Amino acid sequence: MNEKNMIDEERHYSQVIEEESVCTAENIVYEKPSVLLDTPMHYCPGCGHGVAHRLIAEVIEELGIQNETIGVAPVGCSVFAYNYLDIDMTEAAHGRASAVATGIKRVFPDKYVFSYQGDGDLAAIGTGETIHTCNRGENILVVFINNGIYGMTGGQMAPTTLPGMKSTTSPFGRDTQTMGAPIKMTELIANLPGTYYVTRQAVNTPVNVRKAKKAIMNGFKYQTLKKGLSFVEIVSNCPSNWKMTPRDANKWMEDNMFPFYPLGDIKTPNKEN
Repeated sequence: MNEKNMIDEERHYSQVIEEESVCTAENIVYEKPSVLLDTPMHYCPGCGHGVAHRLIAEVIEELGIQNETIGVAPVGCSVFAYNYLDIDMTEAAHGRASAVATGIKRVFPDKYVFSYQGDGDLAAIGTGETIHTCNRGENILVVFINNGIYGMTGGQMAPTTLPGMKSTTSPFGRDTQTMGAPIKMTELIANLPGTYYVTRQAVNTPVNVRKAKKAIMNGFKYQTLKKGLSFVEIVSNCPSNWKMTPRDANKWMEDNMFPFYPLGDIKTPNKEN
């Protein structure tokens, strides 16, 4: 299609929209939640963080808890959550988000408190804090973004990096004989008595986005029950550090990450009770 035809087609559709008045309030099915700030997106193309941020914003808005919610974000790509969410947010030292969230929840037990953490943070330097927070059954929500790599600091191998997966510190692939096997944090903490709801989701397709939103919604709602910690893992991609296009990264994630980190509920109130 040449430039003239493209311009003519654009004018045609603009005229159709204007004449038929299809862009009316009753026809809107998708709009930006008020909790999501008007901040230029800085994440790499294809990254799952932006979708996860939006889902959290939608849930907070739909539950009507904007003024009652406090988020904690640590070091890493996840730290920028406070740039996008119009709620009370605080930054934690690397790996300490669940500990900071614990303190906030104990001081403000009626608030909705969540931490938003990446795998390099939660499953590496923050392993101790994560395990003990879950074991104590702190009444918070932990949102865990797992892309199998250190995203912000240069693409180093993370505790969640798959066997054979290349990174800047495992250029020939992760050798489990010398580097150990990946840690499945979600399965690990599901065995702890303090966890009430544990699930693993993704945001790569419309269906998975809806499931992830439902999981985040549950994580916030369950805080009112005061029965323990909710843990929502979101398996994501990192096109930049995986050295792939967004489309190829999603395909690689489906073919490699999902078989190793299967999606679905691992621990639910119904099964527990």
